[in-house]
Amino acid sequence: MQREAAKSRPMLKSGASIWHSRKRRKQAVRVLAMTLLLAGTVLVLLPLACMISTSLKDMSRIFVFPPEWIPDPIMWSNYINVWKTVPFGVFVGNTAFVTAVVIIGDLISASLVAFGFARLRAPGKDALFVLVLATMMLPGYVTIIPVYWMFSRVRWIDTFYPLTVPSFFGGAFNIFLLRQFFLTIPRELDDAARIDGCSNFRIFAQVILPLSKPALTTIGIFSFMWNWNDFFGPLIYLNSPENYTIALGLNFFRGVRGSQWNLLMAASFLALLPCIVLFFLAQKYFIQGIATTGLKG
Repeated sequence: MQREAAKSRPMLKSGASIWHSRKRRKQAVRVLAMTLLLAGTVLVLLPLACMISTSLKDMSRIFVFPPEWIPDPIMWSNYINVWKTVPFGVFVGNTAFVTAVVIIGDLISASLVAFGFARLRAPGKDALFVLVLATMMLPGYVTIIPVYWMFSRVRWIDTFYPLTVPSFFGGAFNIFLLRQFFLTIPRELDDAARIDGCSNFRIFAQVILPLSKPALTTIGIFSFMWNWNDFFGPLIYLNSPENYTIALGLNFFRGVRGSQWNLLMAASFLALLPCIVLFFLAQKYFIQGIATTGLKG
């Protein structure tokens, strides 16, 4: 017995040393990963920090070397001067209106079409869904000339209609995302609702939509980000300064104020602020909507 115990001690020691070495290796890998993530975060946030710092500086302190990350003095008046220089409030109101209407249109149209593809039975449904996905392969810039011609024929140029009305006809990406999410919801819920006398629309409104809040929130965030920062669409269809959105307003501001970079950075940060706030407030739903949207079907 003593001999066996003596033989087992080296084995225990070697096993413990192997466990400690693996633990140290895992800790080293974790530290390295965190270091790389921290470096990447600093690299990504560096332009934002530069924007905020420049927006709080006096014009004479912007290009000093070495750079001043903390302005001295801090010019909070730059943000007030932005609203006085150009009708920035009008730009924000126009952008908020267009973005809100587009979000409503995207959610209504995409959810209805996705429900049809995911839950209803019809001949040729899969082929039609493939055709819808095929539209994602066609860049929007290819069709911009005929689309502009159609909107000009109905006299919608320099109005918000070209920016808002197309959202009520569904987008292929939104339809795909919601359809994949709807497929993860058990069909037994539909059968139980039909036994209680629910129509397809009631199943859609009272069963599917309440269970699809993460996916709907994801669509809303994508739509907000795209339309709040959209420059190309307003540039093509809007001509009057009173109809400008924030993206066009920043370009207009640069034309008015020229090289006043502190005011331009202040206006840019004000334009970016709603996107930052929305992302942090809806981050949980955004990640949940992406993570739970599978590739079933």
